[in-house]
Amino acid sequence: MALNPAFWQGRRVLLTGHTGFKGGWLALWLRELGAEVFGYALEASTTPSLWQSARLAERVPGRIADIRDAEALSRDLLAFRPEIVLHLAAQPLVRESYRAPADTYGVNLMGTLNLLEAVRQCETVRAVVVVTTDKCYENREWVWPYREQDALGGVDPYSSSKACVELLCASWRDSFLRARGVALATARAGNVLGGGDWSPERLIPDALAAWQRGETLTLRYPQATRPWQHVLEPLQGYLLLAQALVERGDGVAEAWNFGPDASGVAPVGEVVEQLARLWPGCPGWTASGEVQPHEAGLLTLDSSKARQRLGWRPNGSLEQTLERTLAWHQAWQAGQDMQAFTRAQIAAFQGENP
Repeated sequence: MALNPAFWQGRRVLLTGHTGFKGGWLALWLRELGAEVFGYALEASTTPSLWQSARLAERVPGRIADIRDAEALSRDLLAFRPEIVLHLAAQPLVRESYRAPADTYGVNLMGTLNLLEAVRQCETVRAVVVVTTDKCYENREWVWPYREQDALGGVDPYSSSKACVELLCASWRDSFLRARGVALATARAGNVLGGGDWSPERLIPDALAAWQRGETLTLRYPQATRPWQHVLEPLQGYLLLAQALVERGDGVAEAWNFGPDASGVAPVGEVVEQLARLWPGCPGWTASGEVQPHEAGLLTLDSSKARQRLGWRPNGSLEQTLERTLAWHQAWQAGQDMQAFTRAQIAAFQGENP
């Protein structure tokens, strides 16, 4: 398969989480492809934000609302009558899930349940992609990449809530949606990097903020190894998956990994070292001596299924990902038109990955 702009032209797409980091990039990409998008999300959670900096409200209509409000969500979905639903709305932070576990489950699990129940009532929906996370696996700290059939789990509330979402989706697919001709798939991506992310307690936003202030960055887990990828790489996977769900139906209605190849797997400290080499006069980093809540030490994904059956592939090195991320940040600092800059990065990526 290849990403087909003609497929998306005029498609009605409900996108939850459109004011967030990944959701904002995806919303703009869908509009570039000619899709008719309706967003559904809370206000952007940071100031600044991609939503505000790239003036995405000019391009993406939608509703500022809470997916935990089942009645309102169902009403708006039925009114818009989408053919494709892309579900990205979530509480996405591990450390925040320790501070607010009930809210994390409320948004991630019950919000998804509300959406799937609304889909059951909407006769126009043909395909649903629910985005979860690579952290939904029962992490055994082993060297082998996780495959879609490996056991689900999660120590922290965020990871656990996303594992629950995977089980929920499998149940609703088998119990309700397949019989109605709705193809539902879940997508599990690695750690995404890119311009416009100001989320707290994330590596690159924390690094850029500290160095901009001339301060040394403090790392909680410099030896933790993660799969790193530019935000557009998994988003391309989500688009290909949605396209396949419409064209091939139940044959691809299952779980999918979208992670980088081996060159994108690196310890946190190594990622920061690479970024520091791109930052003139970088103040550097130091390791925190404080006791930290549990986070996985080693995590990688096996995305061979997506390569073989969807034609998706990761493209670009970790260095290229960091260069693109820093270029966006520097353009924003310089006061450039960030909607135009973001659209240009999408166009360049799409040209490199037809």
